[in-house]
Amino acid sequence: MYGQASDKRVRISHGITEKMRRRRARRRRRLLKRIGFVAANLFLVCLLFVVVRNGLAAKDLSQSAGVTKMQTKPQSFAAEPVEPEPESEEALPSEPEEDGVYRIVLDPGHGGEDEGCSRDGVCESTINLAIALYTADFLREEGFEVILTREDETNVSLKKRVEMAEDVKADIFVSIHQNACEEQAETVNGIETWYYESSENSKRLATLIHQSAVKKTKAVERTLQKGSGLYVIRATSMPACLIETGFLSNTQERENLIDADYQKKLAAGIAEGIKYYFFPKTMYLTFDDGPSAENTNAVLDILREKGVKATFFVVGENVKKHPEVAKRIVEEGHSIGIHCNRHDYDTLYASVDSYLEDLEAANQAVLEATGVETKLLRFPGGSVNSYNREICEELTKRVTEEGYVYFDWNGSLEDAVKKSEPEQLILNAKATALDRKKVVMLAHDIVYNTTQCLPDLLESFPEYRFEALSEEVKPICF
Repeated sequence: MYGQASDKRVRISHGITEKMRRRRARRRRRLLKRIGFVAANLFLVCLLFVVVRNGLAAKDLSQSAGVTKMQTKPQSFAAEPVEPEPESEEALPSEPEEDGVYRIVLDPGHGGEDEGCSRDGVCESTINLAIALYTADFLREEGFEVILTREDETNVSLKKRVEMAEDVKADIFVSIHQNACEEQAETVNGIETWYYESSENSKRLATLIHQSAVKKTKAVERTLQKGSGLYVIRATSMPACLIETGFLSNTQERENLIDADYQKKLAAGIAEGIKYYFFPKTMYLTFDDGPSAENTNAVLDILREKGVKATFFVVGENVKKHPEVAKRIVEEGHSIGIHCNRHDYDTLYASVDSYLEDLEAANQAVLEATGVETKLLRFPGGSVNSYNREICEELTKRVTEEGYVYFDWNGSLEDAVKKSEPEQLILNAKATALDRKKVVMLAHDIVYNTTQCLPDLLESFPEYRFEALSEEVKPICF
């Protein structure tokens, strides 16, 4: 069954075949360059012959710099330099990294007499290959270069699989497997993914693949695992992970794993995780109402440790109380913006002039503390709220005319609405982000539980890169 399925997908090439194709393509490009170079020079010779024949060469060509040296390549008909032919196939360099194409090595595992685990005639090695082939298709449609450690039932040793990934200078290595359980066989099921314990990039890759595969299949999510006992993820120099896509010892899961539609779902999840590893979505983490001495400094410590930049919409009165914290925000590369000077909704939104007066005072406080005259702005309660409904249109118009860029949000920890445990704040963030490609996440650096959940929050969104807001970012507005 699965041998026929793999035969139909012969376009999925082995890594060695891929390299040979690239070499042939390079040789064709070099030949075309040579032809172009020869044609250009033949054209010049003919043109020069006609000019001389008409008696114009001595008069006109002498006035043109470089034309008297026709042995050199004329500037107006310049051809690209021809690369020297390599001495042997082995001497060919790998594709340049700047070509923008990422190399993915997919490892179906096992093969040949090594069938891996098996139950009721269903072999792990066959299912691994089927999932890998589907995954390769999805990835190639996204523009990735994909190399399989095997494309049929041939056995490839662990060492050879790793060597293959190293030889092609793969960007990542993903090994696909199934599992089995002797005890409680019918109750143990689900997906688990392994990564090398000392590699943060491998952890992120494993997390993304794990989450996406679970989401696509709705399978049971088992624990993400770290360890050093698995050779293929320990010995590779590039980020690597191993996904156990299910348990063949479980009857229902075994039936799922031999189903082509389910295999495609698994493959789509693995491919999506890989895609987000290289091309993450964007999240702008923003903090309102600070700075405070204790909590904001704790937030800054965590962001520095994680290498994350964020945006702080500050309150002028708090800046005056803690100017050193405001200064630290700027010095550590975060964006600083205005929230208000006094967090008093009734006074703030009494009129447009009242708001602008408060805004000017807040801006002055930030300028004095940090030396930055910021144009980033967040209205308390958002640009449209129950306090400013009568003036919001005029208000947003006036601040825009003053050169401010105001940002609302489309994700929130909801940490200012009610007191929640840190775990709930993370759930709130996930529930409101809704997998959007661009998320402006609202948080408050003066809330203790926000500080407590921040490390886990940052790890809960591996499919996003965290960036600070700037005037160039298109704002999210209510």
